Amino acid sequence: MKLCIVTPYVIKGDGQGRANYEIVWEAIRRGHHVTLIARKVAPELQEQKLVNWVHFDVEKFPTALLKEMVFSSLSATWLSKHRHQFDLVQVYGAVTSARGDINTSQFVHTSWRRSPVHTARIHSNLYGFYHWAYSALNAYWEKRAFQQAALSIAVSDKIKQELITDLNIDSERIHVIHNGVDVQEFFPGVADRQKLGLPSGVTALFAGDIRTNRKNLDTVLKAIVKVPNLNLVVVGSTEGSPYPQLAASLGLSERVHFAGYRRDIAEVMRAVDLFVFPSRYEACTLVLFEAMASGLPVITATSAGGAELVTPECGFVLSDSDDVDALARALEILEGDASLRAKMGRAAHAVAKENTWVSKAQRYIDLFEVLVNDKHHSNCTDLSPSARPSAMFGGA
Repeated sequence: MKLCIVTPYVIKGDGQGRANYEIVWEAIRRGHHVTLIARKVAPELQEQKLVNWVHFDVEKFPTALLKEMVFSSLSATWLSKHRHQFDLVQVYGAVTSARGDINTSQFVHTSWRRSPVHTARIHSNLYGFYHWAYSALNAYWEKRAFQQAALSIAVSDKIKQELITDLNIDSERIHVIHNGVDVQEFFPGVADRQKLGLPSGVTALFAGDIRTNRKNLDTVLKAIVKVPNLNLVVVGSTEGSPYPQLAASLGLSERVHFAGYRRDIAEVMRAVDLFVFPSRYEACTLVLFEAMASGLPVITATSAGGAELVTPECGFVLSDSDDVDALARALEILEGDASLRAKMGRAAHAVAKENTWVSKAQRYIDLFEVLVNDKHHSNCTDLSPSARPSAMFGGA
């Protein structure tokens, strides 16, 4: 199979980039040729004989929007000349104006625009206007991109529903393949809290961008007030963040520890007791899967994509991300019951082991191979899940 993937990044340190990275390795293991039209590709992949990187220098342009517009145009021009060389073209959202056979959605801009925590609703200035324009243009482009693709892949049930509701994509032409987790990096264990600069006592962890209210640290802090015996460690850059001041105003300075940006997040997860992340909007929550792989009971919300993998045995899923009382009750239950934390942590780890990056990459390549085989041998145009083995395509 000759596969072409059009995407911004194929690297380990990025959600979408990590999915691409694992897909390419799985394709190589099966002997397929892969052409990457991308802005950045991991060095170890560049060295592979079965990988060809088509690179356009767009980093010189001053804004993300301009970079993406130029990349879209250049990649479409290249594909118009070379598309006949490939059995299958996979694209991501509106990354290119060229049609993709398969379009994978890691984010739906049309849905994000409606969110009450969209950047443009928080910042009524030039910064907010730029984000409004960015989302509006991407929403227009992505609708066309998904409607012209033969098949779509959503990385969570939440994203699938948004593709159906907001982009009018037929549900029969959407497969769900969740993002995965690296169980070699994230696994249960015991870490030295003192060495990591973490507090003693029962401690919850929150990790994410804390410069805006999208991740919902404000609700977490208000809930922590109601659970007096619980500490909270917050991992995320505090530069420009309003939350250290909010924590102080709530009288939480002794119990909430802002750890800043950390590269040792896997070790931090092995040192704490539970993970809390009721994000107000998330496509597929990688950090949630990482916490589960680390053997932590988790608290999240239905607004966080991927929360459907959190069973009652693993933790709590709030129906309302802003329900302070419900979040406080969940935190209080876990804070006061060490045996329950251990039991839920084991269940969470078991779920994570069924959702590794390797298994997800296998699902992608399995799907690609079936579609290419249909093209070559039966000229089949019915790409709906109902026409394929459900064991291969259903669920995560």
